[in-house]
Amino acid sequence: MGLPITVAGMKQEKTQWKDFLENISVLQAVLTLPLLGPACIGLMVYLMFTSLWLLPILYFIWQLKDRHTPERGGRRTAFVRNWKVWELVRDYFPMKLVKTAELNPNKNYILGCHPHGVLSLGAFTTFTTEACGFMDLFPGVRSCLCILGGLFKIPLYREYVMATGCCPVSKPSLKHLLSKSGKGNALVIIIGGAAESLLSLPGVNAVIMKQRKGFVKVALEFGADLVPVYSYGENDMFHQVIFSEGSVGWRLQQLCKKIMGFAPCLFMGERWFWMPYHCPVTIVVGSPIPVPKRPSPTQEEVDHYHGLYMESLAKLFNEHKVRCGLSDSHELQIT
Repeated sequence: MGLPITVAGMKQEKTQWKDFLENISVLQAVLTLPLLGPACIGLMVYLMFTSLWLLPILYFIWQLKDRHTPERGGRRTAFVRNWKVWELVRDYFPMKLVKTAELNPNKNYILGCHPHGVLSLGAFTTFTTEACGFMDLFPGVRSCLCILGGLFKIPLYREYVMATGCCPVSKPSLKHLLSKSGKGNALVIIIGGAAESLLSLPGVNAVIMKQRKGFVKVALEFGADLVPVYSYGENDMFHQVIFSEGSVGWRLQQLCKKIMGFAPCLFMGERWFWMPYHCPVTIVVGSPIPVPKRPSPTQEEVDHYHGLYMESLAKLFNEHKVRCGLSDSHELQIT
């Protein structure tokens, strides 16, 4: 039996000033995700051609020396994770975190988060900051959002994402976190990835799961329990232009996904083009699925626990969809 549902991150009364601060905070969060990386690269290139050219040279030497840190647990900083700006981002939608079962701090977990959405703002706010109260709801458990490894090669930007507690979603990184970082680690992986981001449409709840089994194999290798997580409202934040298969736009997205690991989306929000819609976002953390430790799991074992995970995800979705604003007839599409 699961625990009585516990909620964190509830909406409060707003003043005009609070509303303004929320808008500015969300705008910086939205612009940071796609633009901060290129801005950091541009800054370093610019400095190379100024009298301050020594600064980027010294930084690149430091980055080379520090290149293994992201895959060895990173450098999370409570100061960054507790910035007040994240609480303003939370209240803008509003966003809340729902706990349905305990997570034992003496175990490690892999949390599969669905859906990806356009920018994964729900996952970012919930698992890389303390705005939604993750550590309060799950004492002794540390959340770590696992993201594209290429982002940790971008100068300066890598320091920012490490400070929030993010780590690469690479095998060496997952291995370190699950075997050399003690217990109480909750690794959050957005299973659908770049392909799922292209399915993000308001009112649509579709996840790419059936052939995504790598995370289950890792869970078996290290005996980490699997936990499904669903972010209701994630796909309602933006309207996205969907290109027909075979079109020029579609081919460009597939090319970017192949080269860079992510597919750029053409999307728009409620106002100021990139301001997301005010839509309630509810991130529900399901019950853990016990997973035995199998250093060399068979394909049958991987398929078995992958099937259990998909069943648990569908059950979680159906149990909470009505209270999260969906109709009782709404179905989760799993491909």
